[in-house]
Amino acid sequence: MIIKKSNLVLSVGCGERQSEPGLVRLDISTDVNPDVVWDLGQFPYPFDNDSFSEIECFDVIEHVENIPRTLEEFYRIVQPGGIIKITTPHFSCANSYIDPTHKHHLSYFSFDYFSQDHTLAYYSTARYRIKKRHIQFQGGRFNRSIISRLANKYPQSYEQRWVWIFPAWFLYFELETIK
Repeated sequence: MIIKKSNLVLSVGCGERQSEPGLVRLDISTDVNPDVVWDLGQFPYPFDNDSFSEIECFDVIEHVENIPRTLEEFYRIVQPGGIIKITTPHFSCANSYIDPTHKHHLSYFSFDYFSQDHTLAYYSTARYRIKKRHIQFQGGRFNRSIISRLANKYPQSYEQRWVWIFPAWFLYFELETIK
């Protein structure tokens, strides 16, 4: 049996992103003219299992009501070995708290719960391998180079001891589906 893999990318919360071949744009707002209008709080999503090779979820995950259920739904619609790319404000960033529609304030370690090795992995059926994660800083060279390098090398120490002295800007994740 030959399994046909799709090279489709789903842009979740696409906003005003322009249409392009191989991209499916999903947003709750009809004002941005997405390919699919959908509320991420409604399950299941209107896609077949294993429909996408990649999902982009840029500055959206902090807005959803139920992150575990959302990641389970992403898991369902992404192919084995597919990638979920996520950006979200770091919990220390003022932007995380300024927007009244943010429901969650996330950490470098927030998606560890979806790894098979995490002690609390039983709270979700979705399994991901964290391929990449990065704490991003803004500001001068000191923040972007020295603090960034140290925070990403020692993220636990950074988030427990230094985060309120040197607040981060946002987090970037690449999660690979394990099916």
